[in-house]
Formats: sequence, C-alpha cells, structure tokens
Amino acid sequence: MTTFLILTGLVVLLLTGVPIFAGLGVASIVLMLVTEGSIGSIAETVFGKLDTPLLTAIPMFAFMAHVMIRSKVVDDLYAAAHALVRHLPGGLGVATVLSCTVFAAISGSSVATALTIGTSAIPQMQRYGYRPQDAYGVVAAGGTLGILIPPSGPLILYAIVTETSIGALFLAGVIPGLMIALIFAGFCVVQASWRTDVERLSWVGWRACGAALRKSIWALMLPPLVLGGIYLGIFTASEAAAIGCIIALVIAVAIYRNFGLRDLFETAFETVRTTAMLFMILAAAAMFGHVVTIMRLPNELVEAVIAMGASPMMFIIAVMLVIFVLGMFLETIAIILITTPIIFPVMLELGINPVWYGILLMINLELALITPPVGMNLFVIKGIANAPLEEIIRGILPYVLLMLTGLIIVLLFPQAATWLPDIAGFGR
Repeated sequence: MTTFLILTGLVVLLLTGVPIFAGLGVASIVLMLVTEGSIGSIAETVFGKLDTPLLTAIPMFAFMAHVMIRSKVVDDLYAAAHALVRHLPGGLGVATVLSCTVFAAISGSSVATALTIGTSAIPQMQRYGYRPQDAYGVVAAGGTLGILIPPSGPLILYAIVTETSIGALFLAGVIPGLMIALIFAGFCVVQASWRTDVERLSWVGWRACGAALRKSIWALMLPPLVLGGIYLGIFTASEAAAIGCIIALVIAVAIYRNFGLRDLFETAFETVRTTAMLFMILAAAAMFGHVVTIMRLPNELVEAVIAMGASPMMFIIAVMLVIFVLGMFLETIAIILITTPIIFPVMLELGINPVWYGILLMINLELALITPPVGMNLFVIKGIANAPLEEIIRGILPYVLLMLTGLIIVLLFPQAATWLPDIAGFGR
C-alpha cells in the first residue's frame, strides 16, 4: 500500500506540470525528512550515482546526432531509401520506415528521428496521394524506433540505473527493432495495396540507386563503425561515442563542407542544454532510489509478490500493463526512473533476465511516445504539419496495434532479445 501511495502521489505531482527533476527531487526530500530526519545524505547519494564513466556517452552520442542533423546528411539518407523502394506499393511509407531505422542508429532519439525524417517524408507522401493521416502515422511510429535501436539514450539510462551491460542491451535491441520496422513496412505495403488513389512510382534503375547509395554512404557507415567496435570489444560505449563524434565532425566538415564554427557552437550549446537537463533528472532519480531503498519498498514488494505466488510471466505482464497506462501521461525518462528502482529487485528475485525486461520496457516506452494525451511524437508531427491532433491520432492507431504485436512477440519469445547478447558472450 505504501508503494502504491508513493507512486500515485509522484504521478499526480508530475501531472501538474512540475518538471521531472523537481517532482522527483521534492518527493525524495520529503520522504528523506520523514524516514531519516535529515537530508544530509543527498550529496553523497547524487555524487555516487553520477560518478560513472558510462554517463559520458550520453552527451557525446547527442553531439554526434546534432552534427549529422545540422550537416544535412539525413537528406541523402531519405533520398537513397526513396530510390530503392519507391516502386513498391506504399514505397514512400517503406522508405520512411527504412530512413527512420537507419537514423535511429545515429541519433538514439525518437523525437529527433520523427522530426528530422518527418520534415522530408510528410510533404513527399502527401504529394503522391497518401492521406495526411497515413503520412503522420508512419512518421510518428517510425520515429519511435530511436529508443529501441542502438545507440539509445533511454537504454543507456536503464543500464545506469540497473547496472546492466550496455553492450548487451544495445545488442538486444537490434532484432526487436528490425522486427518492428519490418512490421511497419509490411503494413505500409498492405495499406497502399488497398488504396487506388496512392500513386505507384516507377523503378529508377540500378544506376540511380547506386548513385543515391553512394551519396548516403556516410550516414550508412556510421552506425556499423560505432556500434561494431562495441560488439567486437574494440572499445567501450563511451569510447564509441567519442569516436562517433570525431567521425561525424569529419563527415560534416571535410565531406559535406557545410559545418562551420557557428554550427559547432550551436551544436555544442544544444548538447550541453540537453545533457544538463538529463543529469538533473538523474540526480533527482538517485535521491528517489536511495529513499525507496531505505524505506524497504522493494523488499516489501518482493515479499508481496512471493506471497501471492505470482509467476515471473504474471509479474511481467502486470508491470507492462502499469507502464502502458503510465505512458499515456508521463515521459519515457520519468517512467524509467520512477519504476525501475522499485521493480528491479523483484525481477532479480524472480529470476527475470534484466536485458529481456529492458527491451520490453523500451517497446512499451515506444508506445508511450504515440499514445495520447502526452505522446511526444504526436506533438512533433503536429509541429511539423500543423495538423489537427485528432487526425494524427487516427493515423497512429494502427501502429499502436502493430507495436503491441511486437511487444507480445518479444514477451512470448525472449530469445528475440537475448539471442544476440548470448552468442556475443554477454550471457556467460
């Protein structure tokens, strides 16, 4: 009951519009005063959580993504995807999903993916006869791949909070991410096949495809170079992020030649602003995790689950339902940092694989980005297209069902998430 009351109070506080770091911080300070009688342990707690080398990967991956966006590398990426699949039924929708998949492996951000790809894709799709709601739906849904396909900011946060291997989590997100992208692309083909008003474009030929791929090679080569080094054990996640920054700068300055000192300053400023906000949230989350541990809330939850005789699968399904509901009202970062400190000890007690759960959590958080009333990608599309929110929601509803299908598949077949980490040696 105590756990339920604390979570409910925290959710209500955040729903009032209080920033995440302020809501978590205020709740933690109040609970500290109640349980400990002082807040003297705050500094040590916050320093202990933020004093980890893995945190340096967050600003560097963010910087890498900003450089690639500002240098217009993504424009060539969408053009290549368009050239390759435009002749298929729903070819523009498939090209949008393909572009979102590759860009997700560059940016690690769902909002950045939807915003960047949507700016090019939505006008193109409407031009060739796609209903506006169909264009909005595929961009909003494709954008969500940014938090599942590595490098993913939320996956890094989950790794820090749970002390799970970031390499294992990055590998675990590959197959589910590609599977959901394939489901989206298949739906675009089927949907366009039913409609007669969508213009079917002609095949551009191998020469044009080759030219488009050559122009986009820089966007395509970055994810394998950065992530491949992690998987092969050549460098750590933080070192990979640093190498990614260097490669992105070389591409922008030496290849595209459209990135000057002003761009460097603005990119660095955006990176610092985003990182500072995130670190403030992490500091508040460290306080919250410290408090719930002192109050023995995880222990009480473990005892309650064991007393109920709940199986690991029953527990996971219950947690997924709770997170799905929370996702309608809270941001993804808030959900990770509020629920994980309480749920994670129960998972370990029940023998649940933290890598598998991490991927289930990310898919559920993808749903949070496209479910009203607080789905961030819905408002990104509204900002791009200046469209009524009701029309955007109608376009996204089929993709909510498709993503739920992907969640159920990974839930029933954990190997979809754990197979790659296992063969890479993370499971041993």
